[in-house]
Amino acid sequence: MIKAPNTAGAQEVRAPINRPVKVASTRRRTPLRSNCAEPHECPAPVRMRVLSRTPLFADLSRDELVDIDEHMISLAWAEGELLYSAGEPSQHLFVMAAGWAKASRPTTEGKDVVVDLLAPGDLFGGLQSLGQPTYPETVEAMSTTCALRIDGTAFRDVMKQHPDVALRALDDTAALLTQARTGLTQQSTATVAERVATTLLRLVDKFGHERAGGASLIQLPLSRADLAGMTGSTPESVSRVMSQLRKDGIIESGRRWTSVLDRNRLAAVGGENA
Repeated sequence: MIKAPNTAGAQEVRAPINRPVKVASTRRRTPLRSNCAEPHECPAPVRMRVLSRTPLFADLSRDELVDIDEHMISLAWAEGELLYSAGEPSQHLFVMAAGWAKASRPTTEGKDVVVDLLAPGDLFGGLQSLGQPTYPETVEAMSTTCALRIDGTAFRDVMKQHPDVALRALDDTAALLTQARTGLTQQSTATVAERVATTLLRLVDKFGHERAGGASLIQLPLSRADLAGMTGSTPESVSRVMSQLRKDGIIESGRRWTSVLDRNRLAAVGGENA
C-alpha cells in the first residue's frame, strides 16, 4: 500500500482569484501556538507574487500565472509540523507562500541533518514523473507556514498548456544533477571556513534584513548542527569557524539570530571577490 504524504494538521484552502479572501490582521503580534493547525488563507496578491518569484514560472504573464494558480491548492501548517517526510512517494510540488521551513535528510547513522532552509518563492517537493520516486528530504515548518501545492496530474496539464514551464522543468532537473556533482566537489575541496562563509552569504541573500551600518540580520533559530548539515561539516568545526568570524568582527550571533557585519570580508573568507 502506498503511504500518503504527511499532511497531518494541514488545512486545505482553495480561493478563486476573482473573489476577495478574508485574511487575519497583519497587526497580529502573538504567534500562533505550535501545532494549532489553523487555516492560513492565502490571498490572490500573495499567490501571484510568490508564483512570479519562482524561477519555474518566471516571466509568465499574469493570465498565465492565474491559470497555473487555479491548478494549485493552498495548505497551512503550524510550527513544528511536517509537510512531508523523506522516503514517502513524491506526489506533489510545493511553492512556499508564507513562513519558513527546513529541509533535512537522514544520515546513515539515523540522524537528520538540515540541508536547506526554505523561504517564500522557493519550489520544493518532487514528482515521480520528473524522475524522483520518493521525497529525498523531510520538510518541517519553522513558523506558521503556507504553501501552494500541485499534484502530478495537474502539473502535467500545466506543462501541456504552458510549454515554457515544461522546458524549464527539464532544465531544472538537469541543473539539480549538476548542482549535486558540484556540491560534492566543493565539499571535498573547499575548507570548512569557505563553506560556512558561502552558506551564510546565501542565507543573508535569502533571509537577511538590512540593519543600521550596513549589517544584515538573519533572524532564524539556526543551530551549529544545522550549519554543519548545510556545509557538509561537523558542529565542532562550524563552532570554531563561527567563533573566529566573531573575533574578527565579521559576524555576531545569538541563540536565534546571526548578523553579518561585514559582507565583503565574509565574501573574502568564502573565496569570492568583494
